[in-house]
Amino acid sequence: MARPLILTLEKLIKLHSSLLDLSQRKTEIIKKGDVNGLDQFLKDEQKHIAAINTMEMERQKQATFFLKERGKAGTNPTISQCIEVANDDDKNELTRLQKQLLMIIDELKTANELNQKLIYQSLQYVNMSLSMIHPQNDQGNYGRPDQERKPTSQRSIIDSRA
Repeated sequence: MARPLILTLEKLIKLHSSLLDLSQRKTEIIKKGDVNGLDQFLKDEQKHIAAINTMEMERQKQATFFLKERGKAGTNPTISQCIEVANDDDKNELTRLQKQLLMIIDELKTANELNQKLIYQSLQYVNMSLSMIHPQNDQGNYGRPDQERKPTSQRSIIDSRA
């Protein structure tokens, strides 16, 4: 009977769905630029990831036991391997859960890629703003090599003496 494996997969699906929800809410926080909110979401996300890792270890344990019962042993057993040796009822249920889990993981991957792009754009904007406020000195390669270079004064758009 594949019931323990099926229950574990259902828990994995719930955890991944919850992580997907967090990831989508994180997108809104990134758009708002709420750094404190983002920090809290990262903590919540880490808790979800730890729970998913724990449940994944449980899934591997259940899959190993399921395969050993059917005379198939291996390391890092997959859901597909379990589907191959399951009876028809369990096969249909395992296939359905596998597809559902893969779909959620794909959505999660897409949401994370979007969040990564948004954060990258935010960092580019911050860097551009900083370079406008405090431009880098542009020291060319002109001049005689035996001459000492004189440091140039740093100038900024903002005149602090005013």
